[in-house]
Amino acid sequence: MSTKQKLQSALGLLKKYEWLLNSYVLDFYVDDHWSKLPASWQHQLEGIPLEMFEALLQTDDCESGPKNTSIVWPLEVLVLREVLRSHCISRTQEYQPKESIPCPLLRHHKLKHLFMKRVKPKKQHEITRMAEICAFSCRTTPVDFIVDFGAGVGHLARILGYGYGIQVCCFEMQPELNQQAVAIDGKLESIAAKLTEASGYKRPVHLTQRLESNTQPAQFIAGIRDALQLADDDFRFGIVGLHPCGNLGATLMRMFLGCTQAKFLNFVGCCYQKMTTPTTHPRVEVHGYPLSSFLQCKRATDTHLSYEAREISCHAMEVYRDRLQAGQHDYLKIHSFRAAAERIIVQQYPHLRHCALRNVKHAPGMSFQDYFQKAVQGTRFETLDPLVLGIEQCTADVQHWQRLVIFYTLRLMLAPLVESIILYDRALFLSENDCLVELQAIFDPRLSPRNHISRAVKMSDVSNK
Repeated sequence: MSTKQKLQSALGLLKKYEWLLNSYVLDFYVDDHWSKLPASWQHQLEGIPLEMFEALLQTDDCESGPKNTSIVWPLEVLVLREVLRSHCISRTQEYQPKESIPCPLLRHHKLKHLFMKRVKPKKQHEITRMAEICAFSCRTTPVDFIVDFGAGVGHLARILGYGYGIQVCCFEMQPELNQQAVAIDGKLESIAAKLTEASGYKRPVHLTQRLESNTQPAQFIAGIRDALQLADDDFRFGIVGLHPCGNLGATLMRMFLGCTQAKFLNFVGCCYQKMTTPTTHPRVEVHGYPLSSFLQCKRATDTHLSYEAREISCHAMEVYRDRLQAGQHDYLKIHSFRAAAERIIVQQYPHLRHCALRNVKHAPGMSFQDYFQKAVQGTRFETLDPLVLGIEQCTADVQHWQRLVIFYTLRLMLAPLVESIILYDRALFLSENDCLVELQAIFDPRLSPRNHISRAVKMSDVSNK
């Protein structure tokens, strides 16, 4: 199927099951979500051991679905699982470096740890992969430098600059992060000078600037020119974004298309729930979704992605599947405890739904009362008695925690469909503007759940090679 056909079909499937996607798990007991499931589903699903539900979250092509033939699943659930697999972009990590690109400082036995000092394993995995891809992009699509959006303290830029010898201009709106980045750069250079004679590396340039949806390409180019102290606008660059939040992904695409000097685009999106849409923000002129003309010409009701749908698309699907498979029930019960707490809060304060509570880590044998006391500590609900609903209701809610796990798993099964719609729309938007586009899973989804990169080059640049 073409991208348009996949997108159209995926939206039709989403429309059919939006009642499930739009049912926020926090409201499971308040709105009696379990009753929304067809009666036949309720009866069959409650009789299936929770460990078996991991089969519904399988995404690999080599995994053909539930294998235990003694388990009787609702037929519609099995059909839905197979249809989803044909509509969703694969989440299996695919990327492998096409060639080895030398980076001596990264391999130096006394220096390599400096690139990853105080960097969590998730971030280490992401910046290493992203740097490999960007280095390869620079080789196949030559540029003078890379612009890294949302650079933070410069971990990715540091690998590109000192490891691969690629000049990077970092856009970061928080000045304190840029100050930290400059300090880390200086320390790395000082230690490197004592331990090696390596040369050819490029110190990143850190620019404190915020990229808005209404930032004009001319403003953007002027900022780069001034930061790098360039004489004119005769330069070429690539645009990189490692998990730009919400609308920033769409802004990067528009900037890429609006700047003739921009030659390639590599970005991995995240926080889709923070994007603006015509339905959620009708007075906003520029939205994060939909972007493609193909979707924009359709009725808003036919393309709408609710906040709840976009929020579930950002959850860690593979991690939850592992916990189901391992029978880690203490992890799974926490959702039920939070939903039971929501019922208590709504009973007393109907206007305060979905207020933030303290995060409570699971603990073996934790009771609901223990959870509730820790969750409301320091909040406006601290004086609430968890038995305000009566001991019978609280007990019944907590005893039905397995139902919430089942319901959440069904929603999570649909999560890749929502993300695929967003990614298909982005790819189509770039294609409509004469770009060659590639979508690929480059990270281990267990380490980095938002693991798809959108890569683009302009066809005009390809034809001129």
